[in-house]
Amino acid sequence: MGVLWTASQVDAKAKPRAPRPEPELKILELKVMPNPYTIASGPLEFSTLVQLPKELNGATILEVSSLVTSPSKTSLRFLTTRKSVDPHTTMEGADPPSISLVLTWDGLDHKKQTAAVGTYAFEVRAKLLVNGEKGPRTMMVSWPKRGTLEVK
Repeated sequence: MGVLWTASQVDAKAKPRAPRPEPELKILELKVMPNPYTIASGPLEFSTLVQLPKELNGATILEVSSLVTSPSKTSLRFLTTRKSVDPHTTMEGADPPSISLVLTWDGLDHKKQTAAVGTYAFEVRAKLLVNGEKGPRTMMVSWPKRGTLEVK
């Protein structure tokens, strides 16, 4: 004798998941300039405004990174910049401090070749790092900001 499971029986046994709360580390603002981007016109800038959490819990480094990829995924570039952050105390009701960081892209891919004309996707993310025994360790990650840019 076999047992036949229906979709409703299987779904009833799955545990519902609560949505993850938004992390305290947030990218408040992201500007991509110029868009559309012409390679011969200089660098493309990802200008970010990042809000730090109320408590750093030992974190001393803010890292902002971006992955820029072509539709075919054959051309990509990973950009990153880091900045030291000082411990701070946020007064009750006051906004936590914010830091501006800029990532620049020179229009070259991971092979140092000029990026082809087309639409590229990007994802920008902020991380708080703490210096550990084996180097920097991630303490907190912001939700990513995603978008597209046109390369001419």
